[in-house]
Amino acid sequence: MVFKKTATAVFATALMVAGAGAASAADNLSFVSWGGTTQEAQTTAWATPFSEKTGIKVLQDGPTDYGKLKAMVESGNVQWDVVDVEADFALRAAREGLLEPLDFSVIDRTQLDPRFVSDHGVGSFYFSFVLGYNQGRLGGKAPQDWSALFDTAAYPGKRALYKWPSPGVLELALLADGVAIEQLYPLDLDRAFKKLDSIKKDIVWWGGGAQSQQLLASGEASLGQFWNGRIYALQQDGAPVGVSWKQNLVMADFLVIPKGSKNKEAAMQFLANAASAKGQADFANLTAYAPVNTGSVAQLKADLAPNLPTAYAEDQITLDFAYWAEHGPAIAARWNEWLVK
Repeated sequence: MVFKKTATAVFATALMVAGAGAASAADNLSFVSWGGTTQEAQTTAWATPFSEKTGIKVLQDGPTDYGKLKAMVESGNVQWDVVDVEADFALRAAREGLLEPLDFSVIDRTQLDPRFVSDHGVGSFYFSFVLGYNQGRLGGKAPQDWSALFDTAAYPGKRALYKWPSPGVLELALLADGVAIEQLYPLDLDRAFKKLDSIKKDIVWWGGGAQSQQLLASGEASLGQFWNGRIYALQQDGAPVGVSWKQNLVMADFLVIPKGSKNKEAAMQFLANAASAKGQADFANLTAYAPVNTGSVAQLKADLAPNLPTAYAEDQITLDFAYWAEHGPAIAARWNEWLVK
């Protein structure tokens, strides 16, 4: 699969191929995700087939913005219908009344990994935060684990880290500082921030997948924390980047429907298509993100295994997004204060 270099076409174009399929009251629905190669693959695997089957036009928007989603719901002016969000936000937003409950008579829940489905969201995909590096910037050195981020003598250059207060950064800092996996939670925030302080001046922050790819491929960052599928996409495009799966951190995205969606029934149909065995397999084959549907495995490309989180389960840590759903707001307050110090 050859990925486009930008997501411009994704956001500029609404997708519809008229065809036979189930009738729907909706003429269109909006789909919001993170941009870049991930949203391009979601368009190819989910939106285009959905439009061909139903005749419903899928309007692309993004990137995902939690504040904007909440403001839409609270104002009663909801412009988004299906939104790709991180798992901890999906759990928290449901508790806050921001999401529609899902209709599992439309969406088949039986084959979905129970880790990645709730009453208000179905897994979009699951992925790992991995240690990615620009081979040219490191002179042939291959960092092995998160401790490399904090060794600026051996691995000089900027470090690319995820900007938002969500699972990942604090955990990798604690792991690099020697905390055992079984002792990660509850997070020792003092220790984590102290560790991050040691490289704060060397960090460049990324807020979305496309930006993370640009930072690494250009060499602006020598190494950093990345979604595994974004590294895979860069490698497919021939970028000089490497990856270490040691201590890979598993997280998931969920697909949710904002409370008050104007096209709720069509959105349910879209989720059913995206979460199906074929929809999940098609997306995984394009991105190397892992499918949440257990029936997808038989449909995966044979050569994809080395690029999937499932191949690295022995050295894998599943992040506790339920912990983050509960404690995330308090952590975010401290995180935002720390960022501006």
